[in-house]
Amino acid sequence: MFTTNDLQLLKQKGITPEQIEQQLQLFATDFPYLKIISAATPDNGIKLIDNKEIAHYLEEWEIYLAGNFTILKFVPASGAASRMFKDLFAFLEGDSAMPENAPEKEFFEKIEKFAFYDLLNSKCIENEGKTIAALVAENQYKTVVENLLLPRGLNYGSLPKGLLLFHSYTAEKRSPVQEHLAEGAMYAANNQHNVNIHFTVSAEHRQLFEQHIKQHLPEYEKRLGCNFAVSFSEQKPNTDTIAANSRNEPFRENGELVFRPGGHGALIENLNDLDADIIFIKNIDNVVPDSMKNATVIYKKVIAGYLVDLQKQSFGYLKELENKNISVEKIEEIADFCEHQLNNFNPAFKKLTSEEKRDYLFRKLNRPIRVCGMVKNTGEPGGGPFLTVNSDETISAQILESSQIDLTKPEEKDKMLKSTHFNPVDLVCGIKNYKGEKFDLLRFVDKNTGFISSKSKNGKELKALELPGLWNGAMSDWNSVFAEVPIATFNPVKTVNDLLRVAHQ
Repeated sequence: MFTTNDLQLLKQKGITPEQIEQQLQLFATDFPYLKIISAATPDNGIKLIDNKEIAHYLEEWEIYLAGNFTILKFVPASGAASRMFKDLFAFLEGDSAMPENAPEKEFFEKIEKFAFYDLLNSKCIENEGKTIAALVAENQYKTVVENLLLPRGLNYGSLPKGLLLFHSYTAEKRSPVQEHLAEGAMYAANNQHNVNIHFTVSAEHRQLFEQHIKQHLPEYEKRLGCNFAVSFSEQKPNTDTIAANSRNEPFRENGELVFRPGGHGALIENLNDLDADIIFIKNIDNVVPDSMKNATVIYKKVIAGYLVDLQKQSFGYLKELENKNISVEKIEEIADFCEHQLNNFNPAFKKLTSEEKRDYLFRKLNRPIRVCGMVKNTGEPGGGPFLTVNSDETISAQILESSQIDLTKPEEKDKMLKSTHFNPVDLVCGIKNYKGEKFDLLRFVDKNTGFISSKSKNGKELKALELPGLWNGAMSDWNSVFAEVPIATFNPVKTVNDLLRVAHQ
């Protein structure tokens, strides 16, 4: 199946022929659906945090920040901004010289409200000798869009989303990267005022990110009174996946194997390379101006304090479980914690012997842990919180995408439709065990939870395989706890016109 050139390419990427054969087999069989018990709801699986608990968890976090711990903010930032401008690209390629659909019209009606307006106006003057207003008056709408999206202009259609101007302040305009710096200083600075932030970026844009940070970091350190340690990594070549044709054979172009990035699930490798006690994970585009950050900062601290609280209890119980003579009463207490606090259910638990119970509880507690902020379902896209059956027949909390659910079965679809919340990628993770040793996160991935999608390359249809998502299958065997957070903490920018929402103005 593989030529000498194929084998050389695989060696360069660090991928074995056996891995490719396994991937091709998945194209033929597809990934199995997960068995759902129910959607996680406030009645079963999602914690509602009351005011007394908020105060307690905020205090827990402040105490933790004063300790000798390493805290890190992890921001997936490799995404290009091209999808943000889908409507404007369609306008450029269309026959009409005038905006016709609602997104196009809104963009031009409110163009002065965008943080990049002044920059775009300067570029139009430089390239066209006219302001945006003058071009619009002459119905040269497409010229304005070209100066925004194309290389001859600002090139926003090809830049990473993290480097675009999102927000306007009196004295500056900020990119998402700058907002993440400001946000990190507000909840992830330790008592030495150190803030660690890690961005995952694409290789082609890494230099731009490094230049951007170099340009703004001294000013932000002085203004915020913090010492920032900013690092970058790229998706590893060995996490690329083979593309397949309709016959589930390797897709080739000019005789060469075609590979595709394995999706955000590949970033579990990047996360695994980092050494920290607690890691915040948040997408690059979910940022707001300082005036709107209050809810975000408070609830980041709250769910971090909640994680610390759960970790302390887990670590204490793990030390007690080392004792082979642990009492029956203590075993029952730990089992209750495991079930009601960590969402781990074992239908056969009562049938186990005392030794089996102790081993089971130790195994379930001695895992990475994450608290996942969940917002009420308002129709925004995002994975949902569910209670699902694991391969060992135990039940645990998982974040699932719709592709992981067999929607051809009415009863499964009904369970999905009963979901009251969704995941805005608001995670706080504990990746060290009760002895202070870092977990090997790759041991906790469910490799049967990726998905297959249809793509095209140069007009030819191909199948693409995505690895288990970072907050889905890549963290499948973690202890996952869901906590409700306000919708005000979720303000993603999926289209350019989302920047016109109140939260971004």
